[in-house]
Amino acid sequence: MTSANVRENKSTETAGRCLEVSKLQELVYELRIEQVMTRKVITVSPDHTMGQLKEALRLNRISGAPVVRDGEMVGIISIEDLIKALEAGEIDATVGEKMTGGVQTIFADESVIQAVNKFGQHGFGRLPVVSRDGKLVGILTQGDVARGLLRQLEIDYHEEEIHRYRASHIFEDIVSDQTGLILRYKVQPKDFVHCGEAASKLKRALERLGAKPAIVRRLAVASYEAETNLVIHTTKGGELIAEIQPDKIRVVATDYGPGIADLEKAMQPGYSTAPDWIRELGFGAGMGLNNIKACSDVMNLDSKPGIGTRLEMIIHM
Repeated sequence: MTSANVRENKSTETAGRCLEVSKLQELVYELRIEQVMTRKVITVSPDHTMGQLKEALRLNRISGAPVVRDGEMVGIISIEDLIKALEAGEIDATVGEKMTGGVQTIFADESVIQAVNKFGQHGFGRLPVVSRDGKLVGILTQGDVARGLLRQLEIDYHEEEIHRYRASHIFEDIVSDQTGLILRYKVQPKDFVHCGEAASKLKRALERLGAKPAIVRRLAVASYEAETNLVIHTTKGGELIAEIQPDKIRVVATDYGPGIADLEKAMQPGYSTAPDWIRELGFGAGMGLNNIKACSDVMNLDSKPGIGTRLEMIIHM
């Protein structure tokens, strides 16, 4: 799942204490930006004065706004910019003179975890949200993320109560020496629009089967990270295969790509071979394999240079 140019096959197996994944951590991976963002966006023109900006912020009770000219976003202005202008006696300066250009944006269909990464990486208080064709469709603040997570917690609680039934009933009703359910999901290379959908489908399947919430949360995070690695690094596509048995869940992520050059280095926190443009999208932070290891009871990783990588995760029920 990262670039490789070595002559021998590489493999590793790890097991240890598993990470306890909270419901909030799970939702950060699952929710999309469009589900938590503020859709009504207050914008200002670069020709507005800082005095006019002050009134706009006061009347709308906001701490910043995108700067738009002829329907195109050209920058962003914050209350911190306003304070600096007031302290310098520049109340008549234009927004265009004080705004920040080259604005970081985020796509509406991306996962909330991408926004969390950007907030942490750049120290932003807000992010303009755009559609895939570049149209401004919303604004996202850290407060929006918190409110969206709390709202979804309540929704999920009621849905779990309605849909839950025990997985053991299914396995008990089918007579065989060993009964299992296999789910298969195809993953396309560089398809960031649909990245995370396979993990979400697997999560919903486990919820319907009545798996314990703590197990579902661990698997949701691990499978999302595995799917993201497939999207980033595979050259010919890959797949997630989940085998659900009464006592364990086994997920295999197969990557038809270049393989991993150094497994030991790949397991180091923050190490990633993802190019800069992928990092700008909020992917490839170099924590994927570590998060998978932390969420799994057993993790097996095999890599064949020039052929691809096979990642196996096992979580005991």
